[in-house]
Amino acid sequence: MDLHAFKQRILPVQGRLFRLAQLFLRNREEAEDALQDVLLRLWSNRQQLDAYHSVEALAVQMTKNLCLDRLKALRRQPVTDSVEYVNVSATEASPHRQLEIADSASLMQRLIDALPEQQKLLIHLREVDECSYEEMEQLTGLTINNIRVILSRTRQRLRADYLNVNNHETDY
Repeated sequence: MDLHAFKQRILPVQGRLFRLAQLFLRNREEAEDALQDVLLRLWSNRQQLDAYHSVEALAVQMTKNLCLDRLKALRRQPVTDSVEYVNVSATEASPHRQLEIADSASLMQRLIDALPEQQKLLIHLREVDECSYEEMEQLTGLTINNIRVILSRTRQRLRADYLNVNNHETDY
C-alpha cells in the first residue's frame, strides 16, 4: 500500500478511531496519543494491509486493543478521579435548566462508564459512530442477533438505572 492508498483507506476513519479511543480512555490527549500509535502501526505494516478484507475493522480492533492495554497499565498506577462535564450551551435555557441538562448528561456518562466493556463498545458503535449491525458484526465478531440482544439489554439497563437515580432510589 502506498501513501495515496493509505490516505484514501485509513485517514477517512481517523475521526471514528479517535472517538472510540476517547470513549475508552476518557482523556483527549490520551486518545490522540492512542490514535497516533495506531496510525503509526498501520503505516509500519502497510504492506500487509492488502491481505485484510476490511482495513477499517482492523484499525478499530487495533484501537480497541491498544486502549484496553493502556487502561490495564493505568489500573496498576494510582488513579485520580477526573470527571468531564458536558458543556451545555443553550441560549434559551435558564441556568437552572442548563444545570439539569449537565447533571443528566454527567449521570448518563457515569452509567455508561459502569457498563461492562462489551456493552460499552456496542453502545458506542451504534449510538455514537452510527455503525450498521453488519459493520458491528465485522468489528466485534458477534452475530447480529447477539448484538441486538446485548444492545436491547444495555438500553433497558441504562434506562432503569437512570430512572432509579432520578427517583432517588439509589445514589450514583
